[in-house]
Amino acid sequence: MSLIGSGLPEVVRIAQDLIRFDTTNWGGGRAEGEREAAEYIGDYLQKVGLHPELFEPIPRRTNVMARVRGRNPDKPALVLHGHLDVVPAMAADWSVDPFAGEIRDGMLWGRGAVDMKDMDAMILTSVADILRAGELPERDLILVFFADEENGGVEGSHLVVTQHPEWFDGATEAISEVGGYSIAVGDRRAYLLQVGEKALIWIRLRARGRAGHGSRVHPDNAVTRLAEAVAALGRTEWPVRLTATTETMLAGLRDLADSEETDPDSLAGSTGPAEGFIRSTLRTTTNPTGLTAGYKHNVIPDMAEALIDVRTLPGTEDEALADIRRIVGEDIEIEIVVRDIGMEVPFAGSLVDAMVAALGRADPGVPVIPYLMGGGTDNKALAGLGIDGYGFAPLRLPADLDFTGMFHGVDERVPLDALVFGQRVLTDLLRTY
Repeated sequence: MSLIGSGLPEVVRIAQDLIRFDTTNWGGGRAEGEREAAEYIGDYLQKVGLHPELFEPIPRRTNVMARVRGRNPDKPALVLHGHLDVVPAMAADWSVDPFAGEIRDGMLWGRGAVDMKDMDAMILTSVADILRAGELPERDLILVFFADEENGGVEGSHLVVTQHPEWFDGATEAISEVGGYSIAVGDRRAYLLQVGEKALIWIRLRARGRAGHGSRVHPDNAVTRLAEAVAALGRTEWPVRLTATTETMLAGLRDLADSEETDPDSLAGSTGPAEGFIRSTLRTTTNPTGLTAGYKHNVIPDMAEALIDVRTLPGTEDEALADIRRIVGEDIEIEIVVRDIGMEVPFAGSLVDAMVAALGRADPGVPVIPYLMGGGTDNKALAGLGIDGYGFAPLRLPADLDFTGMFHGVDERVPLDALVFGQRVLTDLLRTY
């Protein structure tokens, strides 16, 4: 189905509108804020007959929730959640204005097109389609759109679950982003269903030295000391460690490739553009993401700092921090800026069966494989309430599209056809589960 030249489906228009709200989040409390996007969603939910609540614990950091009554109130409620903030976009690097919501080449372009205003739009329009048809979902749905996810939910989901746990009364499961999308293994398609997330540890490395003139022989240089630590950590090749989820994923990839290959990295390589995401699920990663030092060209500073994004397999956080201490050396200070849990939930049960079945009805005969996501979502916060979180933003994608590379990347975009497909699958799931 081609949507080029036709009237835009509502899911595309809503995603486009959401992209046009600049909800940039630099982290550390510096953000444009989600208020206007949250008010837009609240107005939309009111128009389909719901009663949204807005919660703004910090000025402009707005969260919105609405509850949809289902046909069977005896069944546990299902949370559908998204986040409204996006990471920064440097406009000079992009082919389009990152906040214009431009449609080009059959795709919707803009910051948030895949992370995750596409899923926000799918949630809204799926629920709207059901309600406008005079129907109800099978069970109660709790729709929540959080602030601050791109900062680990510190000023968003974590405050919501602490101050408004009643929003989630009766819920046992949740679905959100970064799962349900298709990958290609050779000439075969499969869908990845996210059933776990690595732990998140954002650390700051700090080196101290002696200030002085830039022309001196100066061995006690904080910048040099920090650079050596950052290089050592960034170049560390962390070993492969498999979990129950990644073992099942690799077996599925092996079957798809009709291969006897056993090397995990080689199997990850069979997924084409998705390889980067898949390989990161097999090991700890420690990526340097920021450097700060100095204030003049000819002044040696007495301190230098670096930001490191650490993602560990669930349950290995303390072990990884001990390894990082060994790698960077005792003279480097390590400050934990944000730390959040890793988790795995079973690739089994009625919700998993329903998600797999919904994909099967939309794309018959295509297998669904579990995976452990290298990043994180607001499912981490909900886990504190005993809610099992899955990633299910279903998208059928072109085999050659580097979809996973769009997350936090330049020229982020999503095919219009994939949005329509995803909304159809999600609506089917909500009607039947």
